[in-house]
Amino acid sequence: MASGFPVRELGFGVQIPMPTRAEAGSGGLLKRSLTEMERQRQQQQMQMQNAHFLRSVRQRTLLAPHASSHLSPPLLPVVLSSGSSSSVSANLTASGFARPQEHSSVPQAAGTGVERMRDRLQELERRLLLDEEEEEEEGEVSASSSAVTTAEWSDAMQQIITPQAPVPTPLSSSPTSSSSSTVSSSVSCSPPSTSTATVAAASSSRQMLLDTAAAIADGNLETATANLAVLNRVANSRGDAEQRLTAMMVGALLSRLNPAQAGSTSLPIAALCSGEHFAAAQMLYELSPCFKLGLVAANLAILEATKDQSMIHILDFSLGQGGQYAALLHVLAERHRFQPAVCPPALRITVVADPSFPFTNPNSSGNLRAVGDRIEKLAERAGLEVRFSVVHRRAAELDASTLGCQPGEALAVNLAFALSRVPDESVSPANPRDELLRRVRALRPRVVALVEQDINTSTAAFAGRFAEACAHYGALLESLDATVNRDSAERARVEAGLARRAVNSVAREGMDRVERCEVFGKWRARMRMAGFESVPLGRDVIEPVKARLASVAPDHGFTIREETGGHGLGFGWKGRAITVASAWR
Repeated sequence: MASGFPVRELGFGVQIPMPTRAEAGSGGLLKRSLTEMERQRQQQQMQMQNAHFLRSVRQRTLLAPHASSHLSPPLLPVVLSSGSSSSVSANLTASGFARPQEHSSVPQAAGTGVERMRDRLQELERRLLLDEEEEEEEGEVSASSSAVTTAEWSDAMQQIITPQAPVPTPLSSSPTSSSSSTVSSSVSCSPPSTSTATVAAASSSRQMLLDTAAAIADGNLETATANLAVLNRVANSRGDAEQRLTAMMVGALLSRLNPAQAGSTSLPIAALCSGEHFAAAQMLYELSPCFKLGLVAANLAILEATKDQSMIHILDFSLGQGGQYAALLHVLAERHRFQPAVCPPALRITVVADPSFPFTNPNSSGNLRAVGDRIEKLAERAGLEVRFSVVHRRAAELDASTLGCQPGEALAVNLAFALSRVPDESVSPANPRDELLRRVRALRPRVVALVEQDINTSTAAFAGRFAEACAHYGALLESLDATVNRDSAERARVEAGLARRAVNSVAREGMDRVERCEVFGKWRARMRMAGFESVPLGRDVIEPVKARLASVAPDHGFTIREETGGHGLGFGWKGRAITVASAWR
């Protein structure tokens, strides 16, 4: 080599100088002899003159990199020391990188890579020379500004030897149904529409339902209306459970936004008190194991507490269609069949119809009497003695005399799905719900059977109440898929009744919200404050209930949760409690 430095072969026929021990000076500056420094000074003067000549005849712009520079060869481990641009240029020239003719002996196979490397190094040299000349013309060069760090020179070398590829613009996934790649790309790059962005932000239709309820609670009606338009397109009252839930809750939200669309304010209450709604509720109790098993547990708790009594008096506050008592009479008849020597007890059923409750209408007396007649005929066919009566009294008027209680009777109170229909303290300062419990407590019954839905639709604010309703009715609709055909006419009537309940619990406030459920913890606290104590449900209650579930819905998602010590049974779907049964005295 012309420089006389030892060299190292790096491939492609390119050689770089090997540093000697004497070249490891502080700061990375190369140490040379006086002869070498004189030769370097002469070369610098010649290069500056050539550069001055070039600058006088061409534009002050950097030449574009050669097209082949995009094909980057392996990065050479070149580290440039701190120093002026002219010293770097001299080092490159002395090392043989500046003159292509000196490498005529390089094999042809490696010539292309060497030429590319030379082009990039020459481009670096031109940049360095231009920077130095600009500084000389402006006269603003100082010792501190002329010093360049190793990192800066390494970055410059990296940019020339290995040009960085442009960062690709992130694109959203193209529609798979696009018939043209051009159309697909344009769609992907364009901003999404409002509805598409909303759907993408929501992980599911249920999440969008919750977002819509939150928007309504915040008064953001524009967002709520836009969300409802999107949800309405995916809602389907005959689809899967999620689509049915969406249809149900969209209707509830629309009723919340536009209550006048349903007619008068009293119409939703009238719908919940109609004969059709009571019939739909009875179908729900038959089709849903969560409701049916709750009633079975209530019957067994009553029979267990009165099993040694010859006269049983049951006080009922929510008769419905009388299906619960048909099942109770069946159990009594079976016991008598297996124990014929034991005389079956005489049974009295008294139904309380409070005229102040919205569920009590002018036709309720006749309807209750008709249900009572069917119960008495059913008992007669089973060989049982049953008497049925109806008492029209307010809760504050209930006592032993008005109810016709007689000495020697074992009194049992059935509060299956009844308390949730009695107004509580959030509706009236008189708190009819607690007043009713105190009146019942004063009767000193042997047992009070309590069955209620495990959901807070009473004191919770609108958004929280809506979230509770989504989780509750969503689990209930999923559970119906396991027991009832989706196209069943009975299921259609049941879900219509559930939709009426959802509208009332979500869209109505104050006295207009006639069904006010609570979670089991609040039911338990309310019973204790009224003076009741919990009665553990024994094996004679729990085991038959579990056996019944295994017979009607084996290996499905239905669950039975025992409260600690048997103080309650929760019936649910995949861990979500839907109803809870408990006994008190």
